Amino acid sequence: MAFLSGDQALDAKIQEWLEWDRNDRTRNEIQQLVDSKNVTELHTRLMSRIEFGTAGMRSRMAAGNSMMNDLTIIQATQGLTKYLLDTCPNAKSMGVVIGYDARHNSKRWSELTSTVLVSQGIPVYVFSRVCPTPYVPFGVTHYGTACGIMITASHNPKEDNGYKVYWSNGAQIIPPVDKGISKGIRENLKPWDNSWNTDLLTSNLCKDPYSEIYQKYNECIRDLTTSKDINKDSPLFTYTAMHGVGYHYIQEAFRVSGFRELIAVKEQVEPDPEFPTVKYPNPEEGKGALLLSMQTADKNNSKVILANDPDADRLAIAEKLPNGEWKIFTGNEIGALLGCWCWETFRQQHPEVPASDVYMLASTVSSKILQSIGSVEGFNFVETLTGFKWMGNKSVQLMKEGKTVLFAFEEAIGFMVGTKVLDKDGISAAVTAAELVFQLHRSGSSLNQQLERIYEKYGHHLSNNSYFICHDKNVIESMFDHLRNFNGQGKYPTSCGPYKIRHVRDLTGAGFDSSKPGNIPELPTSSSQMITFTFENGCVSTLRTSGTEPKIKYYTEHCPDKSTGMDRDEALRELNDIVDNIITHFFQPEKRGLQPRAD
Repeated sequence: MAFLSGDQALDAKIQEWLEWDRNDRTRNEIQQLVDSKNVTELHTRLMSRIEFGTAGMRSRMAAGNSMMNDLTIIQATQGLTKYLLDTCPNAKSMGVVIGYDARHNSKRWSELTSTVLVSQGIPVYVFSRVCPTPYVPFGVTHYGTACGIMITASHNPKEDNGYKVYWSNGAQIIPPVDKGISKGIRENLKPWDNSWNTDLLTSNLCKDPYSEIYQKYNECIRDLTTSKDINKDSPLFTYTAMHGVGYHYIQEAFRVSGFRELIAVKEQVEPDPEFPTVKYPNPEEGKGALLLSMQTADKNNSKVILANDPDADRLAIAEKLPNGEWKIFTGNEIGALLGCWCWETFRQQHPEVPASDVYMLASTVSSKILQSIGSVEGFNFVETLTGFKWMGNKSVQLMKEGKTVLFAFEEAIGFMVGTKVLDKDGISAAVTAAELVFQLHRSGSSLNQQLERIYEKYGHHLSNNSYFICHDKNVIESMFDHLRNFNGQGKYPTSCGPYKIRHVRDLTGAGFDSSKPGNIPELPTSSSQMITFTFENGCVSTLRTSGTEPKIKYYTEHCPDKSTGMDRDEALRELNDIVDNIITHFFQPEKRGLQPRAD
C-alpha cells in the first residue's frame, strides 16, 4: 500500500501500525494523520519508540510508537513476559501482581497486561479496583511473585500515563533488568495471537488480590503504630487525595491505627482522571495545589494537612503557624522530621539493637540531614542515586546482611517507613506523621518547632530546590555540554559568579568526580544528565534531568560549619544568592528559552 510520505521507512511504520493496532480510536488517529498528510506528526509518532528504562514507561496517551496506548502496552508486556520466561524458571508458578490507578485507560491497560501474561501461562494477581502504587510492591513480597506491574503516571498531568515494574525482591527494577526487558520488547513488537484476547481474563490463572492485600497491608500499618490506644485523642487532620486513589485506603489505615476520622477535602477525595480542581495533580507544587486543603482545614479548625499524590505513594504536609499562615514543609524537612521520629521510637522499642546495625538512606539530591543525625546518634547513613529504585534495592542488600533499615526518603516528598513496602509509600508515611504530630501536640509543640529543634541539635540544613521546563532534548544536551566545556575552556567551571567551586561530580556517561582518587565516582553512572557542584563555602548543588517529566531540576543545600559564625538567616541569604548565580550562569533561561516553575 502506497502512502503519502515518500519515505519508505515511514510508510512501512504506518502500514505496520494500521495492521497491528486493534483499538479503533488510536487506529483512526493515525489514519487521520495519513489522510491530512501530516508527515511531521506521523514521523514524531511512529519513527521513534517510547523508551523503557528503570522507571518503566511514561508518556502522553495517544496513538503511535512514541506514546502510551494499547499497542505499546501490549508490546511492553510481551517483552517483559519473554524476559521473565528466559530468566525466571519459576515464573509460571510465581505469577505477577498487577495494579492500576484512576487515570484514563489504566484499568484497560491492566487488563491487556494481564491478557498477555496469561496467554503465555503466567498467572496474575490483578486488582479488581483502583489501588495505591505501594500495594503492588507489597503484593509482590506478600505472594512471592516474579514481578509486579503498576499502571500509573503518578503526579504527571492528566494527559499522561505510565507502566512501572517491580522485580521479585519487591523493589523497582534496576540495570540490567531494564535492558533485558527493553531487548525483549524490540524482539517482540508484533502482537502475539492472543495478546488482544481479553476473554482470557476468565481463566483460573487470574486472581483478585484486593481483599487479602487490603487486610494484610493494614495489619502492617497497625503494627507500625506506637500509640494506637491513645491516637483517638489526636488533633484533627485534613486530607486530600488530589483526585486520586488514596482516600478509601488512608481511611482504613487511620482507622486501624486508632485515629479519628480524617476531614476530607470533598472536592478532591473521589478519583477523577480529569483532576478538575488543580493545574498539576502534584502536592509538591505548593500552595496552588493545596489551596482547597487550606480552605477546608480553616473551616474545620484543623491545624495539619496531609496530602497524597494521585497514586498515593507521596506525602505532602502543611501546618498552620501561630501567625495564621500555612507552612508547606519541603520533602527535605519532612525527611528530617520523620527520620528523627523513626529513630526515637525505634530506640525506645529496641534498645538492645546496636546503632551500628541500623541504617537510613536518602538519594544524592536530597538533604544530608540523616547523615548528620546518624553521626551523632550512631546509626549508618547511605547515599544512593536519585530514585527509590536504588534505595529499595540497597535496602534489600542491607536486610540480607542482617541489618535494620528504618527509613529512607527523597526530597520529592517520597518516604519509606520500615521495609514492608520497598518503595515510597504515602499512606504509611501519613500514619507515621500523624503519630508524630499527636505526640508533639500532647507536649504543646508543633512540627515547625520540632524541625527547629532538630536543626539546632544536628545543624541547619537549608535547601532551595526547583526546576525549569524544557521540551527540547537538544537544548538540554547543549546546556550540560556547556557545563562540561564551560565558556569553551574544555573543563568544568571553577566558580559560579563570586562563589568558588571546590569539587565537581558528573554521573553521566563515563563519570567524573574530582574529590575521588583517579576522578572515579563511587556512585553508579548512567545516560541521564546529572552534575553536582560542591562550593568552597560547603554549599552543594546538583543539576539533573527528570526521568519522567520535561524538567531540568536543581537541588541546593547549605549547611555552613558552625565555626563560620553564620546564623540561619545569613546562611539562607547566601544560599539564595548562590541559586541566583546558578540560574544566571549555568541555566541561562532567557538564552535557552527555559520555562520557570509556575508556583
